[in-house]
Amino acid sequence: MVFLFILLAVLVFIIIPGIRIINQYERGVVLRLGKFSRMLSPGFRVIIPYIDHMTKVDVRTTPMDIPKQEVITRDNVTVNVDAIVYFRVIDAAKAVLETTNYAYATSTFAQTALRDVTGNFDLDEILSKRDEISAQIREIVDNQTDKWGIDIENVKLQNIELPADMKRAMAKQAEAERERRAAIISAEGEKSAAAAVAEAASMLARTPGGLNIRTLQTLEKISTDPSQKTVILLPNDLADGLAKFAR
Repeated sequence: MVFLFILLAVLVFIIIPGIRIINQYERGVVLRLGKFSRMLSPGFRVIIPYIDHMTKVDVRTTPMDIPKQEVITRDNVTVNVDAIVYFRVIDAAKAVLETTNYAYATSTFAQTALRDVTGNFDLDEILSKRDEISAQIREIVDNQTDKWGIDIENVKLQNIELPADMKRAMAKQAEAERERRAAIISAEGEKSAAAAVAEAASMLARTPGGLNIRTLQTLEKISTDPSQKTVILLPNDLADGLAKFAR
């Protein structure tokens, strides 16, 4: 009876508290009496309770939003920019031992890098060179977080918020550009039409009787409505021809 009681006490106070289940996407960092002891891989694991302390670290790729940052561009325009960072823990021991909160540390450093990098570009460059800016931010943050066991897989700029007056100016510029293109297209159409008319007139002039036939066709079209009064001015050669025919 005493033996069973002792066995039960051992199970309750020693063995059961030392049982750990580590998921496939986690790693266990074990400290023994406050000192780093070992890394535990996924599966069923047992540690010494009250002596060992284990911290689980998620090693999956994690997306992290970078809050909106107010940035003054190189051409002195104030914009608000936010981004998203994709990071992954590649060394769980460093992530636990080198910083108190690796996610928070990565986020704050990424915010600083976002402001510093975008501030070195003009507004037009920020709008057109997002990939280049993202690559620079990624490189800076990745170099810093290496000592924390963090790998920065990607950085993407998301929203670039412009001041209201800047939005209005850009809208006016875009509208002016559209009107300019429309005027060019209209002018090119008129030019093409004028060239076609000139070519047709030249062909009629070179064809004997061509202008007369064209005139008669026009008269036929405009004489379909008997209520219309039409004043006809005949070319000299057509008038002479009709006069001769009348004799």
